[in-house]
Amino acid sequence: MNKIPATVVTGFLGAGKTTLIRHLLQNANGKRIALIINEFGDLGVDGEVLKGCGEETCREEDVVELANGCICCTVADDFVPTMTALLARENRPDHIVIETSGLALPQPLVKAFNWPDVRNQVTVDGVVTVVDGRAVADGRFAHDEAALDAQRSADEMLDHETPLSELFEDQLGCADIVVLNKSDLIDETELARVMHELGHDMRDGVRVIRSSHGEVPTAALFGLGMSAEDDVVNRPTHHEREGAEDHDHDDFDSFDVTLDEVPDPKAFAEHVADVIRRHNILRLKGFVAVAGKPMRLVVQAVGPRIDSYFDRPWKADEARATRLVVIGETGFDRAAIEADLKG
Repeated sequence: MNKIPATVVTGFLGAGKTTLIRHLLQNANGKRIALIINEFGDLGVDGEVLKGCGEETCREEDVVELANGCICCTVADDFVPTMTALLARENRPDHIVIETSGLALPQPLVKAFNWPDVRNQVTVDGVVTVVDGRAVADGRFAHDEAALDAQRSADEMLDHETPLSELFEDQLGCADIVVLNKSDLIDETELARVMHELGHDMRDGVRVIRSSHGEVPTAALFGLGMSAEDDVVNRPTHHEREGAEDHDHDDFDSFDVTLDEVPDPKAFAEHVADVIRRHNILRLKGFVAVAGKPMRLVVQAVGPRIDSYFDRPWKADEARATRLVVIGETGFDRAAIEADLKG
């Protein structure tokens, strides 16, 4: 029995996943497509949008919404039973499209296709990561990062506190195709910079397709034949990559820098992003002391894209200071970077 191909669509909230999927449905050329949509609680809007598309390939019974939380955290309870029920139907789909939530780690979902009840009947045809090109050009991960924080707070089942920078890296690192959406909103100079930044986290040979309004030919995303579930080892997570880099001292170097308290965290983030761009720093992470704030600010940067959040109060025996770790290719100018960060 031939396996049913499945396409996993990942990307942050607002990147354009739903628009992309709507376009695929409208150009399915007669294929019956089943949709598994991973939104939850009051945010479960996408399912209703797609159910109303009015296409023969988008019938209500073919749309399944997983509303109990991030799909990578509810694999055993939600995803596998949903797939089993879908495969038990008399009219099986020709193709399955899975839209993850913006907080989902793609690798655990790909691994789930190796479950015995699923593996013999379905294969991951490809992982598609949708990126908001305008947001990345502006040094952000998503158009509305506050909405991502709200999504994180609303998901009671979320069992990982992965920073946006690491999530972004994992989504790119697992992708077979990256759809650079909203590319009509960036000029050629910005495009070159964005492509360079994305390239740090993408695997060799992964294609980037520029799009606006999620319009990508179905033939470009379906029929990839990647069998991603058999290739998980070559789709490393942030932590797996970081471990490899820690042992590759010939190519990478790092140093610590201590700064004073920061009066304005937003202005500081913009300053750090500028320093990262000027010195081509690969990663930067650490803790920031914000004047007047009792909690410490965690900062994570992948290239000039910066993620920050308050994690806990400063302890009584801790010195309130900003401490950062800078990681770059061997040979970078440590003194110049440190001076610029302090400037």
